[in-house]
Amino acid sequence: MSITITLIIQGFALFLVAWLVMKLGWPSIIGAIEERQKRIADGLAAADRGQKDLDDAKAQALEIVREARTKAAQIVEQANRRGNEVVEEARGTAVAEGERLIAVARDEIATQTSRARGELRNEVAHLALAGASQLLQREIDPKAHAQLLEELATRIAATR
Repeated sequence: MSITITLIIQGFALFLVAWLVMKLGWPSIIGAIEERQKRIADGLAAADRGQKDLDDAKAQALEIVREARTKAAQIVEQANRRGNEVVEEARGTAVAEGERLIAVARDEIATQTSRARGELRNEVAHLALAGASQLLQREIDPKAHAQLLEELATRIAATR
């Protein structure tokens, strides 16, 4: 066999294989490549959407945290304000109660003072009557009179 025939047969076989590949294999290979490109493009688009959604979620999370911190600060401020109000109310109540107790104590002191003065007046009156009766029972003599006044003064000093 000659080399020319071999080359012609090999050329024809190459042409036949290339034609079969172009007609039967090439469309499926191109379809698979296009399908793969489409899946890659869809994956990249999904990744972009996912990244955008992640960025949006992060922004929302930061906004929620910021709002929560603001609300927490407001709640703490309200609690402090209410605590101060309660302290002031308690202080006012305590002052009013203290003033009431002082007024009651002053009334009690005034009552006790007037009672003690009344008892002292009664005692002085009894002593004066006793001294006067002793003076009247004895004869009036300046020496005896001075001695009775001294005893009366001693008794009055002893009762205070």
